[in-house]
Amino acid sequence: MRFGDITPYVVPYVVLSLVLPLVWVGMVGLNRAYEARLIGVGSEEFRRISQCGFLLTAGVAIAAYVTKTDLARGYVVVALPLTTVLTLACRYGLRRRLHLLRARGMCMRRVVAVGHRSAVAELVRRFRREPYHGMHVVGACLPRHDTGHDVEGVPVLGDFSDVPLVVGQAGADTVAVLACPELDGTALRRLAWRLEKTRTDLVVAPALMEVAGPRTTIRPVAGLPLLHVEHPELSGVRRLLKGLFDRTGAAVALAVLAPLLIALAVAVRATSPGPALFRQTRVGRDGAEFTILKFRTMRVDAERHRVGLVSDRDGVLFKIRDDPRVTPLGAWLRRLSLDELPQLVNVLSGHMSLVGPRPPLPEEVAGYGDDVRRRLVVRPGMTGLWQVNGRSDLSWEESVRLDLRYVENWSLTLDLQILWKTWSAVARGSGAY
Repeated sequence: MRFGDITPYVVPYVVLSLVLPLVWVGMVGLNRAYEARLIGVGSEEFRRISQCGFLLTAGVAIAAYVTKTDLARGYVVVALPLTTVLTLACRYGLRRRLHLLRARGMCMRRVVAVGHRSAVAELVRRFRREPYHGMHVVGACLPRHDTGHDVEGVPVLGDFSDVPLVVGQAGADTVAVLACPELDGTALRRLAWRLEKTRTDLVVAPALMEVAGPRTTIRPVAGLPLLHVEHPELSGVRRLLKGLFDRTGAAVALAVLAPLLIALAVAVRATSPGPALFRQTRVGRDGAEFTILKFRTMRVDAERHRVGLVSDRDGVLFKIRDDPRVTPLGAWLRRLSLDELPQLVNVLSGHMSLVGPRPPLPEEVAGYGDDVRRRLVVRPGMTGLWQVNGRSDLSWEESVRLDLRYVENWSLTLDLQILWKTWSAVARGSGAY
């Protein structure tokens, strides 16, 4: 198009322009990025697309160099990277659409859960709480001695020996086997053979439910597929990189948001008597206490009026949906999470992180059990899994579970994903009170 006419110089580019889309689709297919199990959930789908883009760009550049082909730099610098970016954008848009459909009960996989009652009940609750995974439990198979008729509203259709029959009866396409001693290696192998005839997918949930994929690898040893679980990297270079990322991000955000911060401070002072900032002692990494900063959203004498108020939450966390101590401006600030912007100063000073567990109060920490104290091994964050999954609408147990999941599976990629999701969570305002 740039040269206007079809000349011998232009013909190779016309051919290349026609071939590259086919090559791109072929590479994506060879890298197994069209597999249904990758679509809709997790970062593996995007990682494989990015990998294809890098390999194709590098391959075209190296091939042009080796063959001494006079290839326009636009292909290597613009066309192929742009193809990768647009593919990622389209995949993200399609994923959002798929999540909306799954929230309406469409595009779901029909699952038969196999295991003990408590494990099956937990699986059903998780799938109902997070429908974007696309898993709908339609039946359960429990041990023979369990005589219950349903689990969390899901009918019990048989025992462990009836799984293939139950799959046909329920019209299921997936069997989820939960960790239990009855289903050992031999039993699972036989079950896989029986399901192979009906092309039913078999997924097995390990006992380590909260460990993310990047920390687990299958290592064949002496003919046994051993699941190797790496320890979470909570120190060393990765911690230094996280600290650098946090402080750089906080410094840039403070510089950009300075006019907004000043305007909000003036608004707080003008609408209710008292200081613009609210200071409170919180517990950070390794139990060290620090002073957290927020815009004041309550009356100055809020603590004196706490007596007689009853928390809406179970557990050690005190939360009230319609707290009478919150000012009208404070309710608006909480709705949009603007009251938390001064915490950027805490991030810059090293007491907090941009992403991490929720910063607890000392009295909350005093009621922690040994497992819950695990959340104190990293810095608390301005946002985290708890914020993008419902904030104050979550139960105490669910908040703890999400914080522990973050601690066990931290990575810079996960931080970026949570920061990206925070915008939509703030816009929805769900659980912000």
